[in-house]
Amino acid sequence: MMEQLACRIGRNDEEPNIELAVQLCDTHNSEGIKEIVSGMNGTDKAVTNDCIKVLYEIGERKPKLIADYAMDFITHLLSKNNRLSWGSMCALATIADLNPKVIYENIYIVRKAYETGSVIAIDNSITVFAKLCKANSEYEANVFPIILQHLMTCRPKEVAQHSERASICINKNNADVFLSVLEKRKPELTDAQLKRVHKLTSKIPCA
Repeated sequence: MMEQLACRIGRNDEEPNIELAVQLCDTHNSEGIKEIVSGMNGTDKAVTNDCIKVLYEIGERKPKLIADYAMDFITHLLSKNNRLSWGSMCALATIADLNPKVIYENIYIVRKAYETGSVIAIDNSITVFAKLCKANSEYEANVFPIILQHLMTCRPKEVAQHSERASICINKNNADVFLSVLEKRKPELTDAQLKRVHKLTSKIPCA
């Protein structure tokens, strides 16, 4: 599998990595995926960058195929290699509903990555948090306040997208406070952003 990575065939684009991800999904090649995870955990930066791309592309298509590797992704969340760091958060976002226990047990690492990571890492961490909240009421009690605090303080241009990501965990018990936070942010939003938020809130059954 490794010989098909973009860096191994002299390519600078991501298409070979995407094609490899599709191939691994279509064939359910668990051994091949294990090899790619091993490459992600290696020391060659070009290889690790390509491997994490392959893995989160698999996650977007067939998350069950990488669900058992949650701890491998968590290990790289605070990596100095920014590509590996945010790529690992992207991968976790695809599997947080399939392997929530391992992720919740390491929530302090996920939260640290959220607090210090790139824009992409932050975006995907909201999905991770929301899936954890949806998975378990105990997790929700501890993680939902992180989401609320984020929505109260994030940049106005992020409110709509991040509230959409968070909406998957909204239920009759937390809808009111969620909607209250969004209501407070409305004066800061543009017309386009407001329209997006209104569209979201209109779909919340408790609204």
